[in-house]
Order: sequence, then C-alpha cells, then structure tokens
Amino acid sequence: MDVSRIRALRGPNLWSRHTAIEAIVSCPEDERVIDNMPGFELRLRARFPQIGFLEPDGGKQVVSLAHALAAAALGLQSQAGCPVTFSRTVSTVETGIYQVVVEYSEEEVGRLAFDLALELVRAAQADAPFDLTAALTRIRELDEDVRLGPSTGSIVNAAIKRGIPFRRLTQGSMVQFGWGSRQKRIQAAETSNTSAIAESIAQDKDLTKMLLHAAGVPVPNGRVVETVEDALKAAEEIGSAVVIKPLDGNQGKGVAVNISTPEQITRAFNNAALISDEVIVERYLPGHDFRLLVIGKTLVAAARRDPPQVIGDGVHTIRQLIDQVNADPLRGDGHATSLTKIRLDDIALSVLSGQNLDPEAIPAQGVRVVLRNNANLSTGGTATDVTDDVHPDVAARAIAAAQMVGLDICGVDVVCNSVHMSLEEQGGGIVEVNAAPGLRMHLSPSYGKARDVGEAIVSTMYEDGDDGRIPVVAVAGTNGKTTTVRLITHLLAKTGLRVGMTNTDGVYIDGQRTDTGDCSGPRSARNVLFHPDVDAAVLETARGGVLREGLGFDRCAVAVVTNIGMGDHLGLSYISTVEDLAVVKRVIVENVAPTGTAVLNAADPMVAKMAASCPGAVTFFALDPTHPIMATHRAQGHRIVYRDGDAIVAAQGSFEKRLKLSGIPLTRAGAIGFQVENVMASVGAAWALNLDWEQITGALASFISDSGTAPGRFNLFDYKGATLIADYGHNPDAIQALIKAVDSMPAKRRSVVISGAGDRRDVDITRQTELLGDAFDEVVLYQDQCQRGREDGEVIALLRQGLSKASRTSDVKEINGEFLAIDTALGSLQPGDLCLILIDQVEEALAHIDTRVKESS
Repeated sequence: MDVSRIRALRGPNLWSRHTAIEAIVSCPEDERVIDNMPGFELRLRARFPQIGFLEPDGGKQVVSLAHALAAAALGLQSQAGCPVTFSRTVSTVETGIYQVVVEYSEEEVGRLAFDLALELVRAAQADAPFDLTAALTRIRELDEDVRLGPSTGSIVNAAIKRGIPFRRLTQGSMVQFGWGSRQKRIQAAETSNTSAIAESIAQDKDLTKMLLHAAGVPVPNGRVVETVEDALKAAEEIGSAVVIKPLDGNQGKGVAVNISTPEQITRAFNNAALISDEVIVERYLPGHDFRLLVIGKTLVAAARRDPPQVIGDGVHTIRQLIDQVNADPLRGDGHATSLTKIRLDDIALSVLSGQNLDPEAIPAQGVRVVLRNNANLSTGGTATDVTDDVHPDVAARAIAAAQMVGLDICGVDVVCNSVHMSLEEQGGGIVEVNAAPGLRMHLSPSYGKARDVGEAIVSTMYEDGDDGRIPVVAVAGTNGKTTTVRLITHLLAKTGLRVGMTNTDGVYIDGQRTDTGDCSGPRSARNVLFHPDVDAAVLETARGGVLREGLGFDRCAVAVVTNIGMGDHLGLSYISTVEDLAVVKRVIVENVAPTGTAVLNAADPMVAKMAASCPGAVTFFALDPTHPIMATHRAQGHRIVYRDGDAIVAAQGSFEKRLKLSGIPLTRAGAIGFQVENVMASVGAAWALNLDWEQITGALASFISDSGTAPGRFNLFDYKGATLIADYGHNPDAIQALIKAVDSMPAKRRSVVISGAGDRRDVDITRQTELLGDAFDEVVLYQDQCQRGREDGEVIALLRQGLSKASRTSDVKEINGEFLAIDTALGSLQPGDLCLILIDQVEEALAHIDTRVKESS
C-alpha cells in the first residue's frame, strides 16, 4: 500500500461539510480484498480492538486495505477523545487507486492520526508490534496542545450555536467571528470591545484600588513597595496579617496571603519581586475567595475558589495524596482540562513548612492540608458555583468595579465570609479586578452548576438574531463565471455596498485590486472575508480549489451555477466525466444557507439536477420560459428568469419584471446569447439578495464589457474599420458560444487567433479547432507561454489536427508567440472584417491590442 498524496480539506468539500484529510492510496492486487489476506483482520483487531466495522464502498461488498486505513485513522482519533464521526473510501477510475477521506477536528491531529493508522495497518500486515497506548497518548497530547482551550472553546461553541461563522487566526486563542465589516475578534476572554487602557488599569493593582475606592467599592488598604524594608514597614502600618503580590501579576503567581512575621514577609516579597519590580502589600481579609464574572453590565457567574489541598487518611504521605488527586482525568498540566494538577513546588513546600509539615508527612484521617495560600485554578485549586447565592449588593459592587476599570469582560476577586450578605456587613472587599479572566471555573466547576458564560460573551458582541454574516455569493460553472461575478459585484456596488470580489483575474476590494493572478480558490475567498471593509462578497469558485482544499466559507447566501461543459480540466484529480464535474460544482449549492437561494441554469440538465441538493430556495433561469423545468417551477410559485423577445423577465406567480435588453449593453441589445444568460444569472442573484429593481435596472445599464470592466470577456475594439473581439474562451463549450455570438455580427471575412492549454485532454484541444474550422476563413495558431507539461509543438499539432476536416477555413498560419500571432492576424484585416482573438495572457494581450488600436487611429 502506498500513499501518494495527502491534502487537508479545510472547508465544505466534495465529500462532506466536515474538515477532512484526503489521501490517494494505491493498493496492489493482493491488498484490494482483505478477505484474501489470511489473518490480516484478526491481527488488525488484536492491535486495535476498537477499530469498529470495516465498511466497503457504497453498493459494494469488497473491503480493501485502503478501507482498513480509513477506519483506523478515524478510530484512533475517536478513541483519543476527538469529536469525529465521518470517513469514506472511494475507488477511482484507476484500478487499485482509492481516495481515502477521514474527518478531523484539528488538522495536525488528523495528519498524525493518519500517519499512525498507516503504521498500524502495516504492523498488522507484517505481524509486527504496535503500541496502541503510546499512539493514543500522542494523539491526545497533540490534541490538547493545539485545540482551543476551554475558555475560548466555550465562546466559539456559543457562536456556532447561533450560526456565527468563525476562523481561528493563530495557533493560540485568537479567533475571528463574522465576516468582513461584521467581524469581531477574541483572544481567550478578551474581545474586540475590550479596552487596552482598561487592561492596563487592571494590571496596575494600586491604580485599580484607587479607582475602586473612589467609586465607594470596599477594598483592603495597602500600598506599593519596592524593597523588603519598605514591605516590612507597610505591614507594620497595616497592623495585621497581610497579602503580598506583584503589582502587575496574573494567575496568582507570586501571591502570598495571611502572613505576618518578618521572615514570611521577606520571603513573600522576594517571590513577588521575581515577577514585578513593584510589589503591593495590603491588609489580609479573612474569609473565602470568590470570583465574580461580570460581562457587560451583568453578573453572569460566581464561584467560590478553594486552594489546592489534600485530605489526610492516616495512611498515605502528602506526596502520595497529591499523586492520587492528580490522577483525576479532569486534571491536566495546563488549561486544556477543567482542573489543573497540584504542583509540589517551592511555594507548596513553603506553605507546608508554615504548617510544620513536609511532603513525606502522613496527615491523620480527615486533616485538611493546604498546599497554597491562593485559590487560583491554574495552581490546582477547585471551584464551587455560587451564582444563585450572590446578594444583590455584592453583585452591584462587582459590576461597579468592572465599570470603573472599563472592562467589558471582568473577573472580580472578592474575599468575604459569604456572598449571601453585603460586603460592608461582613468586612469583606474586592481585592483584584482581572482582564481576560479564566472561564474554566464557571464552565466546569468542581461542584455545582455549570454556567454558559460563552453565550453571555457572544451576546455582548452580537445582538439576538445577528449572525455576523455579510451576503456571500458563490459562482461556479464551466463558462461565464467571471463575467457573472463581475456583473453581480457591479449590481451590489451600485447599492452603496463595499464589495469584495475574487475571480481568475485577482482579488478586488471596493473596486481596488489587492491581489493578482488566478484568485478563484478558497484562500482568496477567506482573504476577502477577513477584510474589514467588505460589506458583501462575490466569489468565483473554481473546481480546483474545491478539490484541493474545499470551500473558503461554511455557507453562502446565493450560489450561482452557470453551466457544466466538456473540457473544463476533465481527467484531472479523478474528475473524468461531466457527471463528476457536476458533483464538484454542486458543492456550493449544497452549502447554501437554509434562508438562501441557488440560481441554476434550467436548460443544463446537470445544473438543473442540483436543485435537489439545495437546502434553500431555487431560482431557475433559461432563455426559453416554456422549458418544462421553468414552467413547472413557476407553476409551483417559485422564481424564474427568462428571455421574452427584447427583454429579460423575472417572474414569480403573477409578478413579472421586464428588463429591456436594449438597456443592457453587455448583451448588445440581446445579440450575444451567452451574455444574456450571464445577465439572467446575475439578475437571479440580485433578486435573491432583495436588491431594488430600479437599482438593478440602472446598474445593468452602466455595466460595459470593456477591457477595464471585464477583461478578456468579449471585449470589442475597432481596428481600421474591422471588428476585433478579445476573449479568454478556452474550452469547446466556450468556443461554441463565441461562434454563435459572432455569427450574429456582420463581417466580410472572419479570422481567429487561438492556442490551447496543455493541461487539457487531447480531444478537448482538437475539438476547439474542429469547431472554429467550420466558422472562420483564416485561423492563426500560436503556441502560448506555458505548455503545462506538453512537449514543444505538441499543442499546435493537436490544433492543426482539428482543422484537418475544416469546411470553411482556407488559410492556416502557425506562429510562435501570442503577440506575434495577434500582429499577424491584424496585418491581414480589411475594413468590414471580423477577428476573434482567443487570448492567453489576458492583461498583457489586451494591452498589446489596445496599443495596436491606438496606433491605427
């Protein structure tokens, strides 16, 4: 068994809506049926008993080694605790070659699981050992390292429940919610609304105390010190037990509480000074440690925090008791689990020493041994939910503290005997205000009720019913995609929206190009959705990007499929037939939002069938309103767009809106059929987005298909009285549409300039000139800049072959170089002639033609 390619599908894809690892796996004949491999399945199950069923392809009964690999990769992740359920193995058109697809929740984990699954299968083949425990541990540990922590994860999960899209921006906890101008960002429990000034105030504990005191919030008295001598003096001024902590510390690091002797104060100061140059000494408040979580202007959760401790049993040492507590699977080394392991470090040893204990002491039955003087979960403490017990006055003080500091998400630390009564009644106080507070204690308290604080945070960023989305239009098809994308973008822009657009020419933000080249893939789509100045997005969605990586979005408001034709890279990536190609193009339709719309070409059977896969509404378009699909769809009360003589008509039930073709320059008053279809598709999309009809009419009238507006899309030039048409048509269906369009244009003599893309099938390259040979008097063949894997002269030979039975072409020229070929064709033009130039280097070729036109005038 050989694995030749592994891809990460990072969005909805050909196989599912799940992120997945896709691999190409080849199996020799003796590995294609595991029933013919004596003892293999028994050996595999002996090494991994939880592997589950080995399922064949749909409709087949044969299970190959590739199927076993898929089951192993999914099963290993599942047994390690990853939330995955989907895998699939599909035979390709090549015998013994399989596409193996396995869902992942974290890409790095999915790749590791796939590698380990390969080791497992090969070990079973060779009857060699495989350490399942070690493999699961590696997967589990990597998953804990790379997945979002519980705080960030809770916010993301809350956003997912509300349908808000998200994208992880870093390996850490920075996440973007929403798209374009509707986006918000978080990093753990900080949001786009969190003030940097408020964070700075919260880190300065002395300034925080001053502000809280000014607001009438009870705080312990104390001050900042910079030397041991000053710390001793401050403690003497306070006159009771004190707390010593770094001025700008966090997570309880360097904090010592309830100390009073000079030795304790000196040691505590030195520990705190390792973290901060300035140290605060303040009065120790007796009582319990409570964390109150304020989000916005509401107290949403509260927990009593208890310091890390063990309870003696009269048998085990303190060290052994700690090991027993740390054996709890809920305790981990960091923040990935709900609790943190207790550390027997220098601070713990110091606290034990203060109790006249050491790690080898054996405490009596029921004796409580405290291992730290602070109750932070990050140092091994526990939490008990007390949200429902908080007195209104205590809640009001916590909210006032958060507001005074200016934090939208704030952890308020309170020390008092009970939250059942006001702080003033019991001599309690607020000892600290924290930015980016940890949420673990509220999400998974050691005792009591969990609180959905993630939802509370999302609610401060997005109001009820707001999903943070902008309108996204995805456009797919064989021909007409780029023109349709540009026209829809124009329609949206005329309403005042800032539109982000991707196509084969580049990325455009509000009319300005920000990237060049073929940008019709998922990365460019994501870049547009990341941009803060985008109010709507129109995304050309090519088959290559869908196959390589999936979609760059989770769902779209509108999906447009123009047509499905031959020659669109058939034969690549196991897409061998038009039916295969339709399945790929259908992905955008499958991922239309339930409230969205698919705009589909009813005259194309492959496209029309996609309606059954659409979760939302469907608008059909076609030139002929009597087409059975169109007539039935309208009769059922649904939307259709069609041509009626000199107008495009949008209809639903008794409603009709006529758009005069004479007012749509792109169609040349309806003479260019394929442009009429592109306009119908665009009108269907605009209708789905509820654009005003007057705005649609005005925008159609102002869209001109020139080299600046729609480069390489039927751009017309006048050259010495002859008509030039420059187009990027590059497959037989596009050629057929162009021939039909130019046939409607008068000309004395017709010539065409053409090359062929080397990555097309021989039959597709030859078919182009077979069509052109029956429609043009002169054909100029040229070899383009990149042969894409072909030998020198091979493409021109195929083009020449297509002209061998030409019924019209009488003059064939072969030129090396696109610009020289253009000049050759121009040199033979007379007034009244027509020349179709099928360009390869779009921008450069158009610039060359424009220069020649200007020189001739």
